[in-house]
Amino acid sequence: MSVIPELVKGLLKECGEDPDRPGLQKTPDRVTAAWKKLTAGYQQSFDEVLAGAIFTERYDQMIMVKDIDFYSLCEHHLLPFFGKVHVAYIPDGRIIGLSKIPRVVDFFARRLQLQERMTTQIAEGLAEALQPRGVGVVVEAFHLCVAMRGVQKQNAYMTTSAMHGDFRDDRATRGEFLGLLRRRHAR
Repeated sequence: MSVIPELVKGLLKECGEDPDRPGLQKTPDRVTAAWKKLTAGYQQSFDEVLAGAIFTERYDQMIMVKDIDFYSLCEHHLLPFFGKVHVAYIPDGRIIGLSKIPRVVDFFARRLQLQERMTTQIAEGLAEALQPRGVGVVVEAFHLCVAMRGVQKQNAYMTTSAMHGDFRDDRATRGEFLGLLRRRHAR
């Protein structure tokens, strides 16, 4: 049984609210359900996320998935941060099923996080699983802890990157990746 409902009731009381008033009676259960979803990354393993979707393939050019939406919680204030993740890799005999890349992003995003750590975890997880010639990850995010409290800046976005292998060592490969990020996709 979860202790979250009682914690939420205590938090509501601490704020000066009455957790038994009609509008708040179901709030502890709703918060419990939300937190289970927001922290689902703790409930599975990386291998479960990949689910055997790594395939042998001779393709050796850059593969990129960009504009992957994500939502996470800042571990410092427990407030959301959200944005886009862009992932590219150059295979060396192994590719991953397309749907698994957004699942990898969610696996790391759905836990208490720092954007810097999440960026690195996505890159390192894919590098370890695929053993590619290189992996590049760029994350662009808006942090509610910056917008709602503290400095209260509504237009501050944070960008982080993690480059491995050819993306780190080869300026042309890194340039191609970053150039593709600037291009809009056709629909």
